[in-house]
Amino acid sequence: MIDHLVVIGAGLIGGSFALALKRKGLVKHVTGVGRGRANLELALKLGVIDSIGASVGEAVRSADVVLAAIPVGAMPALFRELVDTLPAGAIVTDAGSTKQDVIAAARAALGSKIGQFVPGHPIAGAETNGAGAAHAHLFEGKPVILTPLAENRPEDVDRVESLWSACIARVARMSEADHDRVFAAVSHLPHLAAFALMEELAERPDHDIYFSFAGSGFRDFTRIAGSHPEMWRDIALANRVALLGELDTYIDKLETIRGLIEASDGMGLEALFARARQARLNWIKGKVS
Repeated sequence: MIDHLVVIGAGLIGGSFALALKRKGLVKHVTGVGRGRANLELALKLGVIDSIGASVGEAVRSADVVLAAIPVGAMPALFRELVDTLPAGAIVTDAGSTKQDVIAAARAALGSKIGQFVPGHPIAGAETNGAGAAHAHLFEGKPVILTPLAENRPEDVDRVESLWSACIARVARMSEADHDRVFAAVSHLPHLAAFALMEELAERPDHDIYFSFAGSGFRDFTRIAGSHPEMWRDIALANRVALLGELDTYIDKLETIRGLIEASDGMGLEALFARARQARLNWIKGKVS
């Protein structure tokens, strides 16, 4: 049971976390804090939160658990704002999509309180955002990655894990370096590819023709281009080194495909497509099983 949960960023992720815990009866009071007053008032109206905090510093004074569900570029300022009033027994966790930069920011700001920060990353985004998009079932069956610090108390890490498990999420642990390397490939790069395709087509003088005939494949591929621009700007810059490497590897593969098409190498194309298809089938089968 959490007596007081503070959600900093009461949008899709933060709001859904609060609703999932409320649904399980695991939290008595949720305070929301954020930059957008209209979103906080909507969250209050919808029952996502129970009160609006005047500031981060004031809100965390009586907090048991704090979830920071904001763009990673805003984390350094957040940690500086809460450090002086964070109670000794409170746990801070986050929902940032990159971990090495967030942990570095936490270390710089929290000082001796760094052990109270348990880094996390729920893998449950969507193209919609804001309190109106939040729902209690968002994390069910979805992975949540924790990247614990050496300074964390084992019981604090276990408590954060138990909260996500109560949201019916599948919790795993890994190092922050492994996290950023893996997600540069399977999350950050696909978002860049979707943004790039939408931008390139939209810049064409006759873009309306292309979009009028785009079907479900185009819709599915570009769905994530509807994600929050500020958040993905911060992610791309925060995970710059790993992401540049993944971009180079992906561009090399596209060049390979281009070379096969240019050479009219049908057998080579089919073999590449077959390998890719089988890899996806194996992945889907593993997810289902």
